[in-house]
Amino acid sequence: MPENLPNPNETPEVSEDKPTTGATRRDLLAMGSGFALPALTGGAAAPMLSAATGPLRPGPDIYQSIGVEPVINCRGTFTIIGASVELPEVRAAMDAAAQKFVQLDELAEAVGRRLAELTGAEWGMVSSGCAAGLKHVAAACVAGGNPEKLLRIPDLRGLDKTEVVVPRTSRSAYDHAIRNIGVKMINVDSMQELESALSSRTAMVYLIAGGSMRNGPMTLENIAKVVKPKGIPILVDAAAEVLTIPNVHLAAGADVVAYSGGKAICGPQCAGLLLGRKDLLMSAWQASSPHHGPGRDNKVGREETLGMVAAVEAWVKRDHKAEWQKWLSYLDTISKRVSTIDGITATVREPQGLSNRSPALVISWDPNRLHVTGEEIAEEVARSKPRIALGASSGLGRGPAPVEQANVTAIDITAWMMQPGDDKVVAERLHQVLGRKRSPKPAPAAPAGNLTGRWDVDIEFFSSRSTHVLTLEQKGNVVQGSHKGDFSTRDAYGSIEGDQVKVRSADNVPGDSIIMTFVGALTGDTMSGKLYMGEYLNAKFTAKRHMYPSTTRSIVVPGGPPLAN
Repeated sequence: MPENLPNPNETPEVSEDKPTTGATRRDLLAMGSGFALPALTGGAAAPMLSAATGPLRPGPDIYQSIGVEPVINCRGTFTIIGASVELPEVRAAMDAAAQKFVQLDELAEAVGRRLAELTGAEWGMVSSGCAAGLKHVAAACVAGGNPEKLLRIPDLRGLDKTEVVVPRTSRSAYDHAIRNIGVKMINVDSMQELESALSSRTAMVYLIAGGSMRNGPMTLENIAKVVKPKGIPILVDAAAEVLTIPNVHLAAGADVVAYSGGKAICGPQCAGLLLGRKDLLMSAWQASSPHHGPGRDNKVGREETLGMVAAVEAWVKRDHKAEWQKWLSYLDTISKRVSTIDGITATVREPQGLSNRSPALVISWDPNRLHVTGEEIAEEVARSKPRIALGASSGLGRGPAPVEQANVTAIDITAWMMQPGDDKVVAERLHQVLGRKRSPKPAPAAPAGNLTGRWDVDIEFFSSRSTHVLTLEQKGNVVQGSHKGDFSTRDAYGSIEGDQVKVRSADNVPGDSIIMTFVGALTGDTMSGKLYMGEYLNAKFTAKRHMYPSTTRSIVVPGGPPLAN
């Protein structure tokens, strides 16, 4: 293994189960969109648009030419803000590939062989993103390369492989790609449950890299000891990890490992990298575009395919140690500038895990002293020029390590997607907003009404309507209760200040999470406003106090069984 590549045997500096700036993507999802991505994910403010609106002008101001303000990425490789910047070698390969035609099966064969040579895996494949790769591998494990079975997907009646076993800690929104095949997800919480869940119906075992897969009883190695003798494939989702050569997951027992092309590897954003067993990857290729079937909608072009190969070629040559030092220099510029502000503490973290591996700067302070929270700072710099995406914590006992105290709030800067010159812009911007003198926040305004009771909520989505129910209790400015949605009832909490109401709920099911924040005004027995749904954008709502029947009838308790029915 080249010296400048990550060491597959290293031990993470901190547990990847904690919500730190080195957290896995599953960790960030579990925290909820409001915490993991403050601002820039459908928050209360409108998207920041510039005055210009077309025509499109390629060049440095291409986004502004159609009215969209770009973002300085101090957050990391999140798809919603563009993930990574493609390497020059990648762009050159894609441009060259676009100039000629090629037979895609022949290209896939050559690419599979070349990726094997570069990575030491048995075979390689390029998909249209990591999630699409998960879907193709699931289809391969269900159909086994048999096109008659493949074309029945997602109707799995009559097929023998219809279940995917997954530790509950590996469930996330990303496994929706696997569920698209029609399989039943079997959640397990222990090695004993895993063994009991395996059967002739098991198509594969699915794991998300990091977290419990690296620590505890349900490691990849332990799972492989049980699963491999039964001939059941193991798929590892390592989307946001750095690429290890030789591959740490394949060495530990995985049959296929999937990466995002547009994250650490800095390849095409619309590409994914699959490494592992040739027979499975050939079946996965059969299940993907240009072939008809369940993967025809996940098209990867010749441009992205060779761009992904170019990214892997560059990965094995890149000076990763020099990159790390460059990122540290960015953080040093920012740290020195903001540390001149009284009350600010700046700490650099250098995580050692494989996922989202980047140094980060945690800038913390006492919110009662500066009269502002990290989330408020993150929102301000996200919505005004120069526009910056960064992480934040509210000071509620969880956030970027080492900020885990109720009287401390923080923002954090993740360095690896910053571009040259960004550090100076960010340093000056943060010095400006953090150094601003603020007065203590006034006490919340007295409530304009009492929300206690049941509220019937009409929600207007983009192309449909739905009726929900909020059942609330109010004590002063504090509101709590429950939110009954279309399919479940969950806890709700919020506040009322004057006539302004905010109520939030989180619907968490294995694999997915929806955070809903109702923000509106109270007028008599009616509330109305916007419903913010994070990555699912916004809706409108009107809530009316439930009117119970005005007349009541006495209830007679029967003395025995009914005499008629």
